[in-house]
Amino acid sequence: MPDPRPPHQELKASPGPAGEAFPSRAPGTRDAAAGHHRERRHTAPSRAGRNLPAAVGVAVVLIGTLLVGLFVQPAVLALLAGTAAGIGVWEVGRSLRYRGISIPRVPAVTAGVLMPLAAFAGGGEALMMAVVVGLTLVIVWRALGERDGMILSIMGSVFALVWVGFLLSIALLLYHTDGGALKVLTVILLAIGSDTCGYAVGVVWGRHPMAPRISPKKSWEGFAGSLGGSVVIGILCAVLLLDHAWWEGALLAVALVLAATLGDFSESMVKRELGIKDMGTLLPGHGGVMDRIDSILFAVPAGYLLFELFAASA
Repeated sequence: MPDPRPPHQELKASPGPAGEAFPSRAPGTRDAAAGHHRERRHTAPSRAGRNLPAAVGVAVVLIGTLLVGLFVQPAVLALLAGTAAGIGVWEVGRSLRYRGISIPRVPAVTAGVLMPLAAFAGGGEALMMAVVVGLTLVIVWRALGERDGMILSIMGSVFALVWVGFLLSIALLLYHTDGGALKVLTVILLAIGSDTCGYAVGVVWGRHPMAPRISPKKSWEGFAGSLGGSVVIGILCAVLLLDHAWWEGALLAVALVLAATLGDFSESMVKRELGIKDMGTLLPGHGGVMDRIDSILFAVPAGYLLFELFAASA
């Protein structure tokens, strides 16, 4: 049964701490308020004003857990991915309610958790089975509920599960390939490096926005910083970790920067449509889980494809 409580984004009418919403348009005032509404969205506080020590502490814990899962206990990696997918689906479902789309979160979150676990335990076939079973569970659950909004509810569930659960599960498929642990680490390092280098360069030299209607703080200067920094990281990872040619590392870096940027813009588009700054408030100094993995979700399948092409041409 849909949760009757309003989502966290509707609690206040003005921008505030992470997770709060921008004011929604009242019925019949869309055109009159459009300019003011866009202005409020463009003046949202940036992540630079958040608690830096808390953000660093959370990042250290997450990276440490990831390293344990990659190189010490693989089950930790599966549980980390499953937890991230489940929370991510929950955050997307909670945010969609701001526009009146209420997905059945119990089966959707369950399916989101099971997808990475299935990919870890049984590979691609098990992942596809989990997708089919999960979507079927969502449809049956919703069909037994209220009729109003049924189509939007099911479509929202499919969107959340594919965007978060399925894309993140590809990391577990990559893990099971030859040298998979180092490949997953390389992809994540490149995604993080892209965000970090782009942010650092953009803060200092950013003057020309890439897509002001979607993400006004993303600049072409920052994108150049993402490319430059990631190419260095990619070459180092290719030569020192993967025993690949340096140019493969550079090519991988360019492809993953493009994918990570697309992932970042995709989440920004969703958030601006919903009128929110962050998908959640779970991670101090970062926002929600989706705010941390948005670029990784698109980088993982791009990395998987390129690594398969490198292996095929070897």
